[in-house]
Amino acid sequence: MPRRKAVPALGSLCLQSLVQHMQSLWVKDYSDNYLDEYSFRFVMGPFNDLAGSLVQDLIRLLGESRRLSRAALHLLLLPHLQELSLRPCPSLVSNAIGQLITVRCKSLSALDLHGCSRLSADVLVDLAEELPGLSRLGLAETQANVQVLAAVGSHCRRLRELDVSRCRKVTPRALRHLAYDPTERTFCCPTLRVLLAHGVEPHGDGMPSALAFVLLALPRLEVLAHGDVPAALGLLHSGPSDGAGDADGFPSLRELRRRRGDAPLTLPLRRLEELREPELAAARAVCPDVEEVTVCVEDGGADAWEALPRWERLTRVELSCAGPRGRALGDVLPLVRGAGSRLQGLVLHGFLLEDELALCALLGRCPNLSDFCAELQPPPCVRPDPEPPEEPSRWDTELLPRGALRLQRFSLALPGPVPAPHGLLLRATLASLLCRCPRLRSLSLLGIALPLDSVFETVLAAPGPPLRELEELSLVESRVSERTVRLLMASDGRLRRLDVSRCRDVHRRDYDRFVRAAREQRLDLDIAWE
Repeated sequence: MPRRKAVPALGSLCLQSLVQHMQSLWVKDYSDNYLDEYSFRFVMGPFNDLAGSLVQDLIRLLGESRRLSRAALHLLLLPHLQELSLRPCPSLVSNAIGQLITVRCKSLSALDLHGCSRLSADVLVDLAEELPGLSRLGLAETQANVQVLAAVGSHCRRLRELDVSRCRKVTPRALRHLAYDPTERTFCCPTLRVLLAHGVEPHGDGMPSALAFVLLALPRLEVLAHGDVPAALGLLHSGPSDGAGDADGFPSLRELRRRRGDAPLTLPLRRLEELREPELAAARAVCPDVEEVTVCVEDGGADAWEALPRWERLTRVELSCAGPRGRALGDVLPLVRGAGSRLQGLVLHGFLLEDELALCALLGRCPNLSDFCAELQPPPCVRPDPEPPEEPSRWDTELLPRGALRLQRFSLALPGPVPAPHGLLLRATLASLLCRCPRLRSLSLLGIALPLDSVFETVLAAPGPPLRELEELSLVESRVSERTVRLLMASDGRLRRLDVSRCRDVHRRDYDRFVRAAREQRLDLDIAWE
């Protein structure tokens, strides 16, 4: 059965006690006597001797329990902090809090201000200038602008990761200032490896050129996340046409390209997102060391697939089918024939399960997958079978090759009816898969309109038994009954979360029995149902 609730660790109990008594003890005294006093740099109190990681845990727990206040935050901005995340309390982070961070937290190497939109651009500039030792900085959904990114570029020389996602004031020129100081005529952020700019608006047609500038100016950049990166790679692959710098002192793309030498241009990018099939060839030529790629495919031939296996370091692929007619899941097989043994992650959206053997063949050629996620569509024009074939009492588990697969996370969504042959082979594939994956920790079978009770009966009766490492199981809108839930609760494993929401064969009275049994047996199991 799922594990019984463990006795909390002493450190966790101590932190919980601090959370519960924070307001009535330390915060009350500080609020009554010192909150609005800014003549001191540090607050001497009971938290100064607490390890920095525990202080961060305390901030998180206070935020999750809605007990974090301005006074509590004052007490926890300590000089020995090396990492500080204010995601749990963005509404509390004012300019005054930002100024306290610049004064008190000089040792920070990581600062996450995600969503702290109350901080003005001037305070963000001060933070960048006063915290030159930062290696990670999160400015997503803040007021970061050209002045802020210029300060980050000029002062944070050790920065390795920067997030400016969904910052409405970040423009193409701001990104140029991050990479180059036109006043000093020097390059900035020499160690930056990850730049996340999801959702940053193009602000005209200059974004591809600005991203191309960033790619040439930051020699160690491995991740640049923005929807216009493919266009920037195409610009670099075809050869920059601008020969002169601009009026603000930025060098031209041609000049930057010339500084990198006469050899064919290659960039150290490891991850590419939002590529379309026509852009694959240019991306592979400019970025030969890519490990992760996201591609949007269209209807038609599969000629562009040939570029994917040529990335010799490719380990993760995400494919989304955007065409109105869709593409068959079998179209993915050429990819896994060339790169399947290297793949550790595979995500598929919108492909058609036309060939009932395609899923089994796909999984069988990817023995090293740790993550698999597929949102498939049933074949078109499916009509109910007037005489559905009889189901076997136990499913054949020999479809997949012998030897344990390395899957840790598996997710399959298949809404709508499927033909009888597809249904039989799909359930046999699932039974074989679950018996072959002893490391599986997360399993999602979503919207599958096929009876799955017999699949779980087969798997849980197998030697071992399988699913002993399973921690999360989601069966939302799938055909399972209370029988499967009872088997799972009686099995030997680590199951901690079970979601049977909108399962038509699981009723309220069943759910109440499950919850009561879990409570009486003190199981560490959360069951969701609606």
